[in-house]
Amino acid sequence: MASNPPGKCCTVGVKHDGEPTGRDIKIGSWDAYLAEPAPTTAHKGAALLYLPDVIGIWQNSKLMADQYAANGYLCVVVDLFNGDALPLNFPATFDIMSWLIKGSTGDNPHTSEAVDPIVAAAIKWLKTEKGITKIGGLGYCFGAKYVARHFPDIQVGFFAHPSFVTDDELSGFQAPLSIAAAETDTIFTPELRHKSEVILAKGGHPYQITLYSQVVHGFSVRCDTSKKVEKLAKDQAFIQAVSWFDAWLL
Repeated sequence: MASNPPGKCCTVGVKHDGEPTGRDIKIGSWDAYLAEPAPTTAHKGAALLYLPDVIGIWQNSKLMADQYAANGYLCVVVDLFNGDALPLNFPATFDIMSWLIKGSTGDNPHTSEAVDPIVAAAIKWLKTEKGITKIGGLGYCFGAKYVARHFPDIQVGFFAHPSFVTDDELSGFQAPLSIAAAETDTIFTPELRHKSEVILAKGGHPYQITLYSQVVHGFSVRCDTSKKVEKLAKDQAFIQAVSWFDAWLL
């Protein structure tokens, strides 16, 4: 593995203040959130597909999509969990692996066999409904795996504190990839981060791994913005993603 399976740390965090400015939509039968840039600043033909962590479409992911739109990118967040995303700060006794395998109701799995068609539908929607020809993938925690799995439809990638990415998935992403990593992370550990460096270096494509000090897994989406070091890391990880897409997607 290039990163470990999701754990309790994947849902711990803080809800951020703000008023989302995009809109809730449907892509097929799945929920999604669409943030569109102003026509005067839009990067024509380019879009970002935001594949979220296990909390799915919520306040923080919506606000982030709005920020990407403010930087010229049409951004769509898709519900990878078929209506079964987890709440923020769920109890420590919750069995996240059981939820991944079969869902909350026992018949709604969140395995690759279930998630891949959702991502494929979102990619198709961007191409056919919005005329998108250049797709960048934003993979936060759980979502990182599916950015990797959907090359070459996803042409440039960004991961933040990835989980569940296999070595083969990482090496199979034959495109520019940027990763934002937390200093303290039991999912994307220092050993797995260094292993990922070796895999990406062998691939021969542009890559970047930036380590943010004094933050934990999930910081780029769910940090405590009242703490200076956490807010700065979150803001810099966002700038890292935008800069990467500006360089390699446009």
